[in-house]
Amino acid sequence: MSKSLKRVRATLEAAGITPDIRETALARTAQDAATALGCAVDQIAKSIVLRGEDSGKALLFITAGAQQIDLARASALAEEALGKAEAALIRAQTGFAIGGVAPVGHITPPRAWFDRSLLKFPLVWAAAGTPHHVFSLDPQKMAELSDAQVSDFVEIS
Repeated sequence: MSKSLKRVRATLEAAGITPDIRETALARTAQDAATALGCAVDQIAKSIVLRGEDSGKALLFITAGAQQIDLARASALAEEALGKAEAALIRAQTGFAIGGVAPVGHITPPRAWFDRSLLKFPLVWAAAGTPHHVFSLDPQKMAELSDAQVSDFVEIS
């Protein structure tokens, strides 16, 4: 078991949760993960890491699978301009590689925001520290454990 997966499992267990962690075929996209799990694509909680232009820190936006982040809205929440986070910054701050960033179990927990639209589901799925593992959780509990502010930051269609 990878160190990243162990860290996610330990974080969930420390919160009193018996995690339902599943191995999937490579799920590089939310749609791939949803297909593998037999759920709606918006039940996939994507962990998108952006870099604060002023702070230089990684910032986490957890969003529903089919949604896209509205950078203007996200920047307003973060109170700084946002840009693409480099893989090295993501790895250094979260401890996860791109494609396996979990919403919990970070080495240095980033400031985080949680897409309000995820709350309409009884259960959502997120990366469990690797591109091959996911876990399910009540979305309100996921927001709480990730210390994320429930917010509106996705593009309005």
